[in-house]
Amino acid sequence: MSHFTLKNYETIAGNAIMNEIEAYGEKLQGYNVLHINSTAVGGGVAEILHSLVPLMQEVGLSVKWSVLKGSPKFFNTTKQFHNGLHGQQVNITAEMLEHYLANAQKNRNLLEDEADLIVLHDQQPLGLTAYRSESKSRWLWYCHIDPSYAVPSVWYFLAPLVAACDVSVFHLPEYARDLSVLQYFMPPAIDPLSDKNREVTPEEYDSILEKLDIDPSGPPIILQVSRFDRLKDPVGVIEAFRLVRKNRKCQLILAGGSADDDPEGAIVLEEVRELADNDPDIKILALEPNANLQINVLQRRANVIVQKSLREGFGLTATEALWKEKPLVATPTGGLAYQVIDGKTGLTAKTVEEVASQIERILANPDWANKLGSAGKKHVTQRFILPVYLRNWLRLITLLRGQEK
Repeated sequence: MSHFTLKNYETIAGNAIMNEIEAYGEKLQGYNVLHINSTAVGGGVAEILHSLVPLMQEVGLSVKWSVLKGSPKFFNTTKQFHNGLHGQQVNITAEMLEHYLANAQKNRNLLEDEADLIVLHDQQPLGLTAYRSESKSRWLWYCHIDPSYAVPSVWYFLAPLVAACDVSVFHLPEYARDLSVLQYFMPPAIDPLSDKNREVTPEEYDSILEKLDIDPSGPPIILQVSRFDRLKDPVGVIEAFRLVRKNRKCQLILAGGSADDDPEGAIVLEEVRELADNDPDIKILALEPNANLQINVLQRRANVIVQKSLREGFGLTATEALWKEKPLVATPTGGLAYQVIDGKTGLTAKTVEEVASQIERILANPDWANKLGSAGKKHVTQRFILPVYLRNWLRLITLLRGQEK
């Protein structure tokens, strides 16, 4: 859990946000919230909760975070749900659905009667809604991915489970679905003081680059940080890099971690390694889930950061890059389109050729690239940092509490 207090964020967020947080907090003293997700490390949800939960507690709420347990078979099923929600054709069998619901029964003990609000993050714990009728709590489903393209076989199974909740939360308004429950829209945020985003010392910077065998003053580095997932299109990033390299000396780094609830990561990693084919200008880093400081240094060393996602719920790796004032090239999909405003906070591109062209523009115009980076940091500071996210959570809880009366 984060060891920072709200006071640590004052100079970053400003007094207006802090005053709002304090005002909401006074009205919500003792309100009991239970967060449930599927992994304690790895992935954006766990990262957010590590920082969010202590601040919610500091404000005066009673907050607990529990992690759902499951077998490899269970997580294979929920990964198929994940892929299906993103529009990929998947084969969901009756046996998989039965196992998914049986796993919910095994985790029933996570539910607590004293919770005023139970928050289920993503599809993994959604089966717990089978016990909704036994609970006096309000239930909230927080969908951290873009379900706009969901295939029917997945959505028609999950939708009744979502309907058992009191509210569903999506990152963006365009993710809204045909649901009978209240829908609320709240994008996520980064913690600017975490090891992944804080300023690093010169000693940390040099030490980590040396450990990763990266020259601090070598050729320009193009970087993508993402889980090894086909939806992040690492293959397309390699293809774009090879087009850029025809015209100028540069390097590519693909850096990604793993998560306990993503069984496909190792398979995709091997596919990417095969495609790289020991190319000396391509470095593939399979980092530990908690390699936050290493990612921070990599992003600060990079000359261009890429996020070539085919689908993206929001894209916190892009938020991290913008926070560090790095020029960013991203596909305008999902939440990336809200962060990367073409020609203002970064550059957008869809095809491999477009990505390569935009990377070359940045490398050829470093002063302009710096201006994009500065505008990107301002954009993130106003919208997508932890204190703003905490304020948004308190607004939502105040709304739900008001509906109880």
